[in-house]
Amino acid sequence: MSQQCGRGWWAFVFVAAAVCHWQLAASDAAAGEPPLKLVQTIDLLGKAGKLDHLVVDSKGQRLFLANKINNTFDIVDLKAGKLLKQVSGQAGAQGVAYAADLDRIFVALGSGGFCNIFDGKDYKLVKTVKFMDDADNVRYNPRTNRVYVAHAENALGVIDAKPYKIKADIKLPGTAEAFQLEEGRPRLYVNVPSTNEVVVIDTDKNEIANRYAVKSAGANQCLAVDEPNHRLFIGCRTKPMLVVMDSDTGKEIASLAIPADIDDLFFDAKRKRLYASCGEGFLAVIRQLDKDRYEMQDKIATVKDARTCSFDADTGRLYLAVPRQPNKKGPEIRVYQAP
Repeated sequence: MSQQCGRGWWAFVFVAAAVCHWQLAASDAAAGEPPLKLVQTIDLLGKAGKLDHLVVDSKGQRLFLANKINNTFDIVDLKAGKLLKQVSGQAGAQGVAYAADLDRIFVALGSGGFCNIFDGKDYKLVKTVKFMDDADNVRYNPRTNRVYVAHAENALGVIDAKPYKIKADIKLPGTAEAFQLEEGRPRLYVNVPSTNEVVVIDTDKNEIANRYAVKSAGANQCLAVDEPNHRLFIGCRTKPMLVVMDSDTGKEIASLAIPADIDDLFFDAKRKRLYASCGEGFLAVIRQLDKDRYEMQDKIATVKDARTCSFDADTGRLYLAVPRQPNKKGPEIRVYQAP
């Protein structure tokens, strides 16, 4: 063996050993640290029964919860770790969205189809917008100052968030469940379980641009978006499953079995993970190996019917709404930290 060849061989051995050591260290670190760690529990007030959606004001360190069973809209002080206020008279509160640039909170009511708009400083009612019935999920688009409200009959209402007027009412092929906006393009994706499809909305034109069939599973309930990789993540209840779809073509890329009764799903772009809150009694953590490959990383036991959550990408914290348990005065928010 020549001297030059010998040096090359030992260099190869050194690099291979270093890579092996790094992989083992990374594996050991991953094995020793859970993907979500329970760090806090915040007590709420209210009756036993299911809670609905929640959203985080990261800058203001607040959490807003649609306390459906209690007919209240709850405000939680995250810095103090306590319930700050409950706004009563919110019959069937289901969806909630926060417009940080306007400091306005939008709460959708299942009873009567109302969307109540509250001031973020004093939590007083500013305006009520009336839809047909059963107002549910709500999303805010800061780029256009528009609020989207799913409601009956089979429609997605569009509110101009400054004059608080209905801008449009987009007719859908069925009742809408969860939906998500893209930031870079005028696109909104809506789950329509009754027809087993994702409906693509052009938010500039306020009309349907495409319809994607969900074939691997049914009852497509919740949805998350990986915008740079053009991937949709669809949480399904019938044959409980995560379905991964190409957001440009509607082609199904992958699928993965998950716990039953999913209701919320979030994509953590920084850590390449998905978090799914499932009413069966688990938080499922799914690792994104690459844009086309996924695996179950962990299933964290929670409680039955704890199926709504919110993830704050700025802090890496996930907030799980937990219904009132026996011997408790009310429901609670469990706070998990992603390392």
